[in-house]
Amino acid sequence: MLAAGIVALAAGTYAFRWAGPALRDRVRPPARVVRLLEIGAVVLLTALVAVTTLPLGTASIGFAVPAGVLVGGVLAWFRRPILVVILASAATTALLRLIGVS
Repeated sequence: MLAAGIVALAAGTYAFRWAGPALRDRVRPPARVVRLLEIGAVVLLTALVAVTTLPLGTASIGFAVPAGVLVGGVLAWFRRPILVVILASAATTALLRLIGVS
């Protein structure tokens, strides 16, 4: 059963990767659809940030994680490369934890 799921996932992934270049010149989504997809991507990323930043359950995450996310958000807002955003966020969180701010 597990092998069948892996094969189906691999085939679906390959089909999606092939469909982009194959259908690029044939299918043009309307401007409204493109705009909705852009908004959907922003909403999903915002939800991901909220889920990883906000504490779940009784555990407290302290100040270091939200500070790292804030640094990453500011850098992303100013359109810095994604590697810079990730490294700066991780470094901010790690340095704050290193100096004892949790």
